[in-house]
Amino acid sequence: MAAADPPFTGPDLCGLTACAVVDLLQRREVNPLDLIEASLSRIAATSPAINAMVTLCPDRARACAGAVDPASLLAGLPVGIKDLTPVAGVRTTFGTPALADNVPQISDPAVLRLESRGGVVIGKTNTPEMGAGANTFNPVFGATRNPWNTTMNAGGSSGGAAAGVAAGEVWLSMGSDVGGSLRTPASFCGIVGLRPSPGVIASPASDGFNPFPVEGPMARTVEDCALMLDAMAGWDAASPLSFPAPERRYLDTCRADAGTIRIAYAPDLGGLAPVTPEIAALLSDALTRLQAPDVTVFEAAPDTTGTDTAFRTLRGLGMWTGFRATPAAVSDRYKPTLRQNIAEGGALTVDDIAEARLTRARLYERMRRFFETCDVLAGPVTGIGPLPVEIEYPPEVAGHACRDYIDWLRFAFLATLCGLPALSLPVGRDARGLPVGLQLIGPPRGEARLLQIARRLEQATGFTPTPIDPVVTH
Repeated sequence: MAAADPPFTGPDLCGLTACAVVDLLQRREVNPLDLIEASLSRIAATSPAINAMVTLCPDRARACAGAVDPASLLAGLPVGIKDLTPVAGVRTTFGTPALADNVPQISDPAVLRLESRGGVVIGKTNTPEMGAGANTFNPVFGATRNPWNTTMNAGGSSGGAAAGVAAGEVWLSMGSDVGGSLRTPASFCGIVGLRPSPGVIASPASDGFNPFPVEGPMARTVEDCALMLDAMAGWDAASPLSFPAPERRYLDTCRADAGTIRIAYAPDLGGLAPVTPEIAALLSDALTRLQAPDVTVFEAAPDTTGTDTAFRTLRGLGMWTGFRATPAAVSDRYKPTLRQNIAEGGALTVDDIAEARLTRARLYERMRRFFETCDVLAGPVTGIGPLPVEIEYPPEVAGHACRDYIDWLRFAFLATLCGLPALSLPVGRDARGLPVGLQLIGPPRGEARLLQIARRLEQATGFTPTPIDPVVTH
């Protein structure tokens, strides 16, 4: 561990990787109840500082642990579930006041799959209201803070998941992603987050045919991320876009020799978004250090023309589809930025939507051809690092004004729009000591190879997978 890393003083079990703990569980050297108590102890110790795990279900977790097969994939490992994802019998608020006491009776398919494969839900992680925003705060639970510096935000919308994993509250946590909601907090908190291709994980949501919202794994190592993906992946009749998991486990492919790796590096993704000189220099330096006889890095960018407009249009359509029939008793209490986004979706014309769909098809074809020249496309997750927790979104990035709360997230739009897997890999720290992630985008349905490459690069970064004690700063 580098000298500048914050210490970790939590339970020894919480400091281990998920893969290591599952190995202990499967060999029956520890039992799920040991892990539940370790997790609860760590959550109690860190919650006052970071406010990541906002609803606990210890009795449910203990009851579920008694029925777990120790030979199952996760073998009784406690996991966190984002507060946008229903868990039967557990308070699920979506971060909005009108649903503060909502207790669903049916779990999301991804939760059911995790539990069927040995995962034990320990609680719900914080999210911005209805998942809208890249700073995790809401009127029900307040703000989640970055464990590396508690005056800073943890990103969003999976900020509670990322902060909790980084602080060792849980080993794995479920996130979700449309505009970087999984990737941004992973970068800000120094963990690994994967947005998989649509259909890898069954996610019906309110419109099961919308490919934008996906659920995905968050972990402290690439191997742990692959393990959780194995536990989440697969076909479910409730999810029309879902398809069967691969015959070879993601974790097995991840651990295999990656062979020769070709990385195309695009510092601004073909002019898609601004990036500060510090972030650009840090990522460039990291990629220089990652060069090796088996790793070639070259600068190249696809033509990303039209990405921003097409993403905004199709995201707006999805928001209007999902929210237009929401009862006024709920929607009237939404924050202004969320109400504005929904209204913009309702104002779209059929020509707006048609043009966005055609642009998406053109971009997909460009990306498909681009990946004939490389294995992954590397670039920023965001153009800046974490902001003070009180700031909803940055007013500008590198001198470019932000017109709204999603404008600074444009680096996330390309993978979502084209249905490509994208991973945030911690590669360094900024001048403030806060983590910075590198976004790695893979070809269509290329999760296995993407994880394999990310693991090879992770081995060269020296970034520690050990959780940290929150750095409480005033």
